[in-house]
Amino acid sequence: MHIVIVNRWPRFTEGVRWDHELTRYDEFIDHEEHQVSYVVDRVGATGVRAARERIAAMAEVEDISSFEDLRAAVTQVVQQVGRPVDQIITLSEFTLDAVARVRQALGIPGPGPEEVAVYRNKVRMKELLAEAGLRVPHFAGCESVEQTLEFAGTCGYPLIVKPVDGAGSIGVHLIEDEQALRALCGTQELDGNEIEEFISGTVHHVDGFADADGKIVFQVVSRYLNDCLSFEGGAPLGSVVLQRGELRERVEQFTQSCVTALGMRGMPFHLELFVTEAGELVFLEVAGRIGGGEVPYLIHKLFGVNLFEVWLKSLTGKPLPATPKDGDPAGGWLIMPKPRVLPAEVLSATRMSSLAGSVWRELVPQPGDVLDASGGYDSLQSGRCMVVQDSEAQAEADLRHLMEHFRIEFSSR
Repeated sequence: MHIVIVNRWPRFTEGVRWDHELTRYDEFIDHEEHQVSYVVDRVGATGVRAARERIAAMAEVEDISSFEDLRAAVTQVVQQVGRPVDQIITLSEFTLDAVARVRQALGIPGPGPEEVAVYRNKVRMKELLAEAGLRVPHFAGCESVEQTLEFAGTCGYPLIVKPVDGAGSIGVHLIEDEQALRALCGTQELDGNEIEEFISGTVHHVDGFADADGKIVFQVVSRYLNDCLSFEGGAPLGSVVLQRGELRERVEQFTQSCVTALGMRGMPFHLELFVTEAGELVFLEVAGRIGGGEVPYLIHKLFGVNLFEVWLKSLTGKPLPATPKDGDPAGGWLIMPKPRVLPAEVLSATRMSSLAGSVWRELVPQPGDVLDASGGYDSLQSGRCMVVQDSEAQAEADLRHLMEHFRIEFSSR
């Protein structure tokens, strides 16, 4: 096969940053059996570890999420290699849409825009789940100001307004009343957003892989400490892995029902849901990719399963590696957000491992480091860590202790 890999992720080699260390294209895709080409941006070029003589072709683009840039680059690669593309692979949520359009435009096999919309478009995914009888928030697309206000009047406040294809709670608004909604409508074009019922409950995330038949062969349920929206507002974000119990079993069954209803096959998923005070499970959203931040690294540590390996081998037709779920390990992760005013220079910072002996890995900026607004959860935040413990309760206690006692000082630049 001629395989094109679209990569926007760097690779770090100093031994401190673990980000993207599990994404080993050169190890999980045989560059001798297949002709493997790469399309990258400037940062993504640093993430290509295969020797140049093992690469069929490489093209660098300015904007790797641009359909036009990607189509031109893939066309260039085809001309250089002298054969069409049999498979185009991207692991980042921010390039899934553009790559789907490239497949459609160039006749490359694989998920096209309509299929990708099932796990990218928040309106479409909830439509399908509601049709299957699964509980989702009441929702509507923001097609006009009048329709949006009408929905709000029927549903009641508070409400959530968010991009239909967003990630990481970027652009999400909690709307408390009609005045706030009218103010938002007056300052922002809402086309491309959805409005939905506010659900009060604890947010959980489920990370796993569905095989070619849509059967989940591996999944890990975790409970957020705070949530992604609160993180955007400046609060710490973390989660703990749920250990065996009735709730975990119900969440796993609910997740399988969602994956089946959405027709997700041969792919990973990162699904989020609410557990209300009454114990009701309510779908929040799903992504057809591996969870971000520390999620895949903690899973690999606790269970020995590299979801990137599972995904890449599945895409190239290799047998899936073993995905055992032996034992009932406990652990969690924590991200302390950047300061509100950026850029900011670090004056001092507490080592997280000095506050909790369960810290397995940590990334804390050093005095003199400058934090800026670039990057997502896996950027240089005020502090990041993963903990491994004997129980879910102990892991949560350690993470909450870190939230309370971690200290970092900045100077505005």
